[in-house]
Amino acid sequence: MHQSAMDNCKSFFAAYSEAFTKDKTTKVVEIGSQDVNGSLRSVAPNEFEYVGVDFQSAKGVDIVLDDPYLLPFDTGSIDIVLSSSCFEHSEMFWVVFLEAMRILKPTGIFYLNAPSTGSFHRYPVDCWRFYPDSGRAMIAWSKRNGGNAALLESYIQKGGEFQDFVGIFLKDESFSTKFNKRILDSKKDFENGLIFGNTNTLNESGLCQNDKKLQVISQIVSGQILIN
Repeated sequence: MHQSAMDNCKSFFAAYSEAFTKDKTTKVVEIGSQDVNGSLRSVAPNEFEYVGVDFQSAKGVDIVLDDPYLLPFDTGSIDIVLSSSCFEHSEMFWVVFLEAMRILKPTGIFYLNAPSTGSFHRYPVDCWRFYPDSGRAMIAWSKRNGGNAALLESYIQKGGEFQDFVGIFLKDESFSTKFNKRILDSKKDFENGLIFGNTNTLNESGLCQNDKKLQVISQIVSGQILIN
């Protein structure tokens, strides 16, 4: 678990936790929950009921999955599903996404953090990186499969090795007014942000952060930028 992944999930809970009913238990499921240098469980509200699932027994894992593409929860039973630093390691993440949508209540939300860049790292495979339009593509996939999901917001984290893609998905767009706060209401260190109902891209950038660094290095080497 790299630090920006932990920080982004902390920001998620700060923005969205208040929208859940105080007099009912809020049920949280984390997909890919084994504690590797930290766990999202540590930033979740203490009063939330938290269950971690993974495909192997390890610290932070409450349920070991027999099949990584089948979640052992009833349809419409979970308030929040989390997945951080996991989807890049799923050979068919779109199947997992539909499973997350299935188990969520109509007012449920799915928090996704996945790298947009970074080094090749197998756990046990490393298959994908997520660009700014990935969230929109997943909504299109949901609708194609009969869902009515909405992307409440998404962005690319500035800085860090993996420059995290973060997306917040609502199970049923009909309940979008239930969630009035956004991470991007106060966050500054991001690029290519999207907010539900806003057609503009916030802090839009056509170059990924690594490309910008390479561009600067190239300009230094060519003498276009002088270093004193």
